Amino acid sequence: MREFSEERAIGEVVARLTARYPSVDPTRIATAVRRVHEGFVSSAVRDFVPLLVERHVREELDHGLRAAAV
Repeated sequence: MREFSEERAIGEVVARLTARYPSVDPTRIATAVRRVHEGFVSSAVRDFVPLLVERHVREELDHGLRAAAV
C-alpha cells in the first residue's frame, strides 16, 4: 500500500495552482498554500487537507483576479 505524504501532496497543490494561474507570482501561490495549510494543523483527519487547501487557495486567487480585472 502506498503511504500518504501530506507534504508531497501539498507540493503537488502548489505545482497545480502555479500551472493554473501562470499570471500569479509562484511565490505568492506557495505562501498562500502554506498559510492555508497551517490553518488545518489541528485537524484530526488529514486525508482531505490538501484538497481543502487547494480549494480555498483557488477561491482566493479567483477572487483576487476578478477584483483586479474590474
